[in-house]
Amino acid sequence: MDVQRLEERIRGKLNFFPNKTRRVAEYILGNSSEIAFSSISETAQKLSVSRAQLVRVARMLGFEGYADLKNTLKKNLMDQMLPSSVNAGLENGSDIASELCRLEQANISETYRNLTLHNELTSKFCKAVQSSNAIYCMGWGISSMPAEWLYTRFSELGLKSVLMRRGSLSLIEQSRGITKNDMLIVCELPSYVIEVAEAVKKISEEGAFVAVITDSPAAPVCSYSQLQFYVSDHSPMFGSSLIGSMFAVHVLTSTLAHDMGNAGRIALETQKENLSDKRIYYPSYGLRY
Repeated sequence: MDVQRLEERIRGKLNFFPNKTRRVAEYILGNSSEIAFSSISETAQKLSVSRAQLVRVARMLGFEGYADLKNTLKKNLMDQMLPSSVNAGLENGSDIASELCRLEQANISETYRNLTLHNELTSKFCKAVQSSNAIYCMGWGISSMPAEWLYTRFSELGLKSVLMRRGSLSLIEQSRGITKNDMLIVCELPSYVIEVAEAVKKISEEGAFVAVITDSPAAPVCSYSQLQFYVSDHSPMFGSSLIGSMFAVHVLTSTLAHDMGNAGRIALETQKENLSDKRIYYPSYGLRY
């Protein structure tokens, strides 16, 4: 059974389920990545139900058991992250530049698919940003590049933003001033960094809202976040591609600017005026911001 059929089946049966069964089914609908990468005991404890109850619900939904349900969800998530075309191109002897372009198009397409699969996540992101006292953007190594772009975009929108990356202070030291009224957005592409995970865990324990931009639900930082955006980062060389994560940043911050209404419009108009300052920049015609 594919996940689309599973979601349709759950929604069709919800009104006929007993209360405890309905609570489990609703959790499956909204937390497939957590179920896919958590043990049956962890999920049972989180929902305050027995493991036997989880097995019964899985069977009611058409699976052989809970392990079958979990494997289906895991396969669906990994299929989202791994476009089937990624490895085919560079093995057929075609032009390297053309194949790299094709692979990057696949990264954008997969990231777009992931962003639009659950539109409510983008809305939740916009609400969290606008309700936060300050937004902290964290990244290490290549992941600091999309984090810095996030920081830049928030600053352009007139939002209080702080960039966190490895420097004279460790990430944990930089996190000391973060409170429950703040938001952390961490970009984490492979290889995953222990210090990043430890800092995110500490920030989460302080009560801050944590959002993650990463390539896989298996990324350690996902365990400490309330919101996850998955991007495709496949590349035959130089480790991870940044195209998907930068595309996600562009979509999320552009949606945020629109969601901010008049405040967003004024901020972008101010930024455009700054870029038209002839004391600093050469004249730019047709500049849109």
